[in-house]
Amino acid sequence: MTGPLADLFTQLVRGMSGAIDTSIFISDAQRRRILTSLVAAFYEDAARDAVVFDTSRSWCAMLPAIAELFPDSRVICCVRNPAWVLDSIERHVQRNPFGAQKMFSWDSKGNVYSRIEALTGKDGFVKKSIGNFRQAWFSEQASRLTVVRYDSLTRKPAETIARLYEALGEPQFEHDFTNVEYDEPKYDEAMGLPGFHRVSGPVRTNSRETILPPELFRQNDNCFWDDPGQNPRHVEVL
Repeated sequence: MTGPLADLFTQLVRGMSGAIDTSIFISDAQRRRILTSLVAAFYEDAARDAVVFDTSRSWCAMLPAIAELFPDSRVICCVRNPAWVLDSIERHVQRNPFGAQKMFSWDSKGNVYSRIEALTGKDGFVKKSIGNFRQAWFSEQASRLTVVRYDSLTRKPAETIARLYEALGEPQFEHDFTNVEYDEPKYDEAMGLPGFHRVSGPVRTNSRETILPPELFRQNDNCFWDDPGQNPRHVEVL
């Protein structure tokens, strides 16, 4: 579930840039202090030695700033074949046939083609997320990334999480992979997609046929992170 901190961070960056005339009176040192203070204030209730996990698909696009402000930070990138991500979204849409969805501007007149275009077009959140990830993947900050495949996590959750702790240099924490519960009903209702973020039961792999038309699935079937030839920075992929 995406948190609000990254949006606040980007709004502050924009507010201290040339977007406002008075930004000429803000020095880079002040920008750094303000942004660092934002993160500190947001997580003020956490213990001083706590490891904080903040979730947002936008952090990958802000790695240069994050690397400078928080030198010890890392980014965990959870990846899945985009075609199956789109398939999952479309399934939720079709399970709620009597309402419109916020991610499609409340337009109930569309079909699977217009919805996939909205998600993968210029301002679509799937395209933006992939763009953010690819920027970080090929950047000079790529060593900060640890990539976790959806298939690895669902097929071998204990082994994958153990490798993640090792990659992060953090002590192991015992997890119960047979009973994972999460729900965000108010947020999902506001999106027009009840149950969109609900998970329940054991971590497992669900095999299924796609409901996307074949050409749409083929257009988005691209796990570039599995191609060694497209990993020039040698990002660790679990």
